[in-house]
Amino acid sequence: MAKKQKDWSHEAELSHKEYEAALYTLQVELVKLQSHIIKCDDRILVIFEGRDAAGKDGAIKRIIEHLSPREVRVVALGKPSNREITYWYFQRYVSHLPAAQEMVLFNRSWYNRAGVERVMGFCTKEQVEAFMEDVPQFEGLLIRSGIKLLKFYLDITKSEQRERLDARKDDPLTQWKVSSIDQKAVKLWKDYSDARNEMLVRTHTTSSPWYVVRADDKRRARLNVIRMMLSKLDYAGKRNHHILPDPSVVFPFSKAAANSGHIAP
Repeated sequence: MAKKQKDWSHEAELSHKEYEAALYTLQVELVKLQSHIIKCDDRILVIFEGRDAAGKDGAIKRIIEHLSPREVRVVALGKPSNREITYWYFQRYVSHLPAAQEMVLFNRSWYNRAGVERVMGFCTKEQVEAFMEDVPQFEGLLIRSGIKLLKFYLDITKSEQRERLDARKDDPLTQWKVSSIDQKAVKLWKDYSDARNEMLVRTHTTSSPWYVVRADDKRRARLNVIRMMLSKLDYAGKRNHHILPDPSVVFPFSKAAANSGHIAP
């Protein structure tokens, strides 16, 4: 029997005024966080994965909008070169890891192997299996070295993805986002769901958990990604009552969530 998807709608739409006010408050907290990172020589790594058109770009844009560009970087690697294909799989990502006083946001990451590479046949089954076995150990090494790692998976429904991908084609400001892989996303929905589920189950660990974001509502998704980030990182002057994430929008992954419809089937 197919899993029933729970209703992702909210009782009241978040107005533009409410959204902007909440975003401003959170961006002030992000500035405090960056000051703390610089003062304490922290190294922060935030990974954004998710469905095509799930809103990764928009969430990242709001996070970095008012931060110092000297201490924050966005990494969005393209297709590997012929030389990079011969690397140890994690090698081309290592040089982009944060140094002291930096926060780095990966707009897609080494998890490409568990998602698009797997679904599109860009790697072998053996390579996928090796990745699944290696990634918890690799991330464990990063965490033990002092890097603070957060992982977000932005999830949307099939109908919402179709609408967003169609809208991109007609908007001259977003047409650059349209790729041949994106055009196959809806047709390969079930394959991506299966790949996502296995990836989350096998790479969600106590030290490196996944946080799933229900992102059909872009405004609420952006706000709650930032709230979860702020709630999971230490910094001076934190105003805890402003950064409580909504558990109906963002929550730690669990098999129960996958089976109950909290994650799009």
